[in-house]
Amino acid sequence: MTTISELVRAGASILADSSDSARLDAELLLGVVLRKSRTQLIVQADAEVLSEDEALFSELLGKRLEGQPLAHITGVREFWSIPLKVNSSTLVPRPETELLVELALQKTPDGASLVDLGTGSGAVIIAIGSERPHCDLSAVELSEAALDIAKANASRCDTPINWYQGSWFEPLAGQRFDVIVSNPPYIGTDETGVIDPELKFEPKQALYSGRDGLDAIRHITEQAADHLNPSGWLLFEHGYGQGDAARVLLAQRGFVEIATFCDLAGMPRVTSGRLPTPAH
Repeated sequence: MTTISELVRAGASILADSSDSARLDAELLLGVVLRKSRTQLIVQADAEVLSEDEALFSELLGKRLEGQPLAHITGVREFWSIPLKVNSSTLVPRPETELLVELALQKTPDGASLVDLGTGSGAVIIAIGSERPHCDLSAVELSEAALDIAKANASRCDTPINWYQGSWFEPLAGQRFDVIVSNPPYIGTDETGVIDPELKFEPKQALYSGRDGLDAIRHITEQAADHLNPSGWLLFEHGYGQGDAARVLLAQRGFVEIATFCDLAGMPRVTSGRLPTPAH
């Protein structure tokens, strides 16, 4: 039989040409098979692996070679230090989206009301809830399957969240919030040949938004004022080349204090604006 360390080395070699983190991927996949943490794999490196577990590991390596996201294979992705369940019904939460959470927290004092549009796995609203347990939190998601995942993830925390199934503001008639956040689809349909190959395994409705990728952002900026309290904030993630367009869309709708923020890679990633307080 083969040992844990031998399988990790072999797996890393197999994935070397298809992953920038081949050894980490191999460790995580073998950890899923053996139900062990990475630390346990290291400590037990000389332990032998059953042939059926080795076969399952080989099967998972094959899925990774096909380009399937690691999170979809393992069923888990960590976001804001919170382990989240994910599957093919949800977008895999990206590290750069933590910027949206950071900025939203700056605008959201305890006791404020906030809604997350297109919540997917619930990553953003759950992260905010972990830091603002006394806020009135809501989330909207069109996909019933994704909403089920979000609810399951939220059960890990004690913060209550009001869940709504529907398209953007549709299920929120008459409701207003202090803060609106969203990580909407923002890839243009014309960009399909130049994106990360892993995205072909993720739900298209969570990725693509018209030819220029701005259809969802246009819709959100057009209707946000009807669902914000005076001086309320709108924050949304977008593609690195969409910052200028995002600021223009907010300005056209009367928002003030408009700004675009860069992620850790220095890419424009989140734009925010405040609804002005009506003059008396």
